[in-house]
Amino acid sequence: MLDIIIKDERPRVEELFAPYQALIGHDFAGYRNHVYRCITYAMHFLGNATEYEQIVETAFVYHDIGLWTDQELAYLEPSEAVALQDNEKYGWGIDPAALRGAIHWHHKVFKYTGMHAEVIEACRKADWIDATQGWCRKGMSRSAIAKVEATFPNCGFHKTLLRLAKEYGGSTLGGGFKVVRGIVKW
Repeated sequence: MLDIIIKDERPRVEELFAPYQALIGHDFAGYRNHVYRCITYAMHFLGNATEYEQIVETAFVYHDIGLWTDQELAYLEPSEAVALQDNEKYGWGIDPAALRGAIHWHHKVFKYTGMHAEVIEACRKADWIDATQGWCRKGMSRSAIAKVEATFPNCGFHKTLLRLAKEYGGSTLGGGFKVVRGIVKW
């Protein structure tokens, strides 16, 4: 497998984040770096083909955004809705089915094989790598993961997820159950 290519500047990502940065608030640095790590992994799986950058960058900026826009632990559908509204509002021209799929299936446990499988599967694997902090590697080398994590530090992102589970779910355990029930797909 080729060495991982890390882009630490992604103007489109920053542009997409701009309207939501204040809403995300003190969680922004952690979420932003999570997004950059996931984009890096997904683009690696896609051979860094530039034709996928717009969909991958957009999907990852929006993939968890429902946590903040809707304060919802079952955040996939709210995240999809915000992404699809902005896609239409700003005329990005991203295939709505591909955008919805990349967000909707990013927590799928088993391989995705439907429409837009190449990009959706790359996004799914990328998020699993980062959500598990490299425990689940999906074929990515430990050294590549370490390199990406060194470039885009965690900044408390995983602690934020636990905090939000407690805040929105009443307790860490109760919120964790709601998260799993609401976002894990088979």
